[in-house]
Amino acid sequence: MDRFSSTTLLPDAFSSTRDDLTEQLTIIWEQIKAPLIVPLLRIAVFLCLLMSILLFIERVYMGIVITLVKFFGRKLEKRYKWESLKDDIELGNSSYPMVLVQIPMFNEKEVYQLSIGAACGLSWPTDRIIVQVLDDSTDPIIKNLVSMECQRWASKGINIKYETRDNRNGYKAGALKEGLKHQYVKQCDYVAIFDADFQPEPDFLLRSIPFLVHNPELGLVQARWKFVNADECLMTRMQEMSLDYHFTVEQEVGSSTYAFFGFNGTAGVWRIAAIEEAGGWKDRTTVEDMDLAVRASLKGWKFLYLSALKVKNELPSTLKAYRYQQHRWSCGPANLFKKMFMEIIRNRKVSSWKKIHVIYSFFFVRKVVSHIVTFVFYCVVLPATVLVSEVEVPKWGAVYIPSIITLLNAVGTPRSLHLIIFWILFENVMSLHRTKATFIGLLEAGRVNEWIVTEKLGDVFKLKSAIKAFKKPRFRLGDRLHLLELATGAYLFFCGCYDIAFGKNHYFLYLFIQAFAFFIMGFGYVGTFVPNS
Repeated sequence: MDRFSSTTLLPDAFSSTRDDLTEQLTIIWEQIKAPLIVPLLRIAVFLCLLMSILLFIERVYMGIVITLVKFFGRKLEKRYKWESLKDDIELGNSSYPMVLVQIPMFNEKEVYQLSIGAACGLSWPTDRIIVQVLDDSTDPIIKNLVSMECQRWASKGINIKYETRDNRNGYKAGALKEGLKHQYVKQCDYVAIFDADFQPEPDFLLRSIPFLVHNPELGLVQARWKFVNADECLMTRMQEMSLDYHFTVEQEVGSSTYAFFGFNGTAGVWRIAAIEEAGGWKDRTTVEDMDLAVRASLKGWKFLYLSALKVKNELPSTLKAYRYQQHRWSCGPANLFKKMFMEIIRNRKVSSWKKIHVIYSFFFVRKVVSHIVTFVFYCVVLPATVLVSEVEVPKWGAVYIPSIITLLNAVGTPRSLHLIIFWILFENVMSLHRTKATFIGLLEAGRVNEWIVTEKLGDVFKLKSAIKAFKKPRFRLGDRLHLLELATGAYLFFCGCYDIAFGKNHYFLYLFIQAFAFFIMGFGYVGTFVPNS
């Protein structure tokens, strides 16, 4: 009898304790909700709506400008003087300016032949071009392969220089800076820069250099990127959608209005005098290209974007490589914004409107607000309103504005409109990573200067390497699981369940789908299938 009583009463005791704990938590929640949670959440909603409006206005403005440019804007040949460079009977090849082509690389085993071959194949008088391979590789085998490739092209009569350093100080910026110090560079007027996976067409210099030759106010000519592996998987298609908007709209609008935009770090030609006047390459952030562009612009140099001039390159095809790249692209601009804010304010060489454009539009809205509002509003604050029914988000802020912003973003890649839902989910998940990186940049926290070269697979070995990487089992927790994404997914899932049980906002479908996307990327699985079109 005693034994029977103990076995029946014990579960009742646990049940009673659990009920008491739940009741106590409910009482605590009700006590702090009205005086604390509700006011804070209302402030958060207000700030998020304000940031959404800022982003909305920016997107609509750029949409209007790009429409006017496409339908009513003057052609580049009318805005800037352009004449093709021709052989001169008296001067010979000396009518062509001396051009330096820099190819910075680091352990680029899969792509070094592609980039070096493309650079050596540029149509330009051989005595008026110098190809400079800046190899910071730490793998002696790869260094030897790159050196042999340079020797092979040198034996064909190409003026190619193979340069190495005994350190990696400054990473890419350090390599480019050291490359310009060599004596043979003094005779060069312009420098074209290509990352190791970029393959310019033979006529690249013939189409870009004339703009710099005939327009002395131009300091930079930037070409557009063309992605050779956009159809490799779903993740590369998502990247294509985001980057196509950047090149189709952001770069074009900046070039057409203020003759300013961020240098993309590759596929561009600089006037060496502009680099020198701006103070040269600096390694104070992980976006040395943007740093140089802003400083050169503040010196009065103008930039030109050529959307018709495209250079083939490769998108990151693994989630790990893409996350490293996005950390650098989000952390660096935020950190540069913090470091250059007062420098931009104090500048007297450019107009106040241009300074406002650089500070507000280029940096604040595009590099800070866009990341923060995407994650904080749609993945934290909006779901929180399900738990706190006293706070509501107006339909224009929860539905209309984000829908219009999404459609405006998608116009850059019309062929992928049917993938727009996947793109929204993908961007929302990545916004967590970008928001974290943005705050690291603003606060100059631990990983602010982290530089990890984006892994490239190359055209020849891409499929074989990708299959091998996919099949290889991974046991390291940090390589596979992303705890912040998993935690956010659990939060969204809980909010979705609460909305079904007690809520009235009816966001549960969005919450469940978005939670699933966070779980998928939290476990390291994304983009493993290829879209049909």
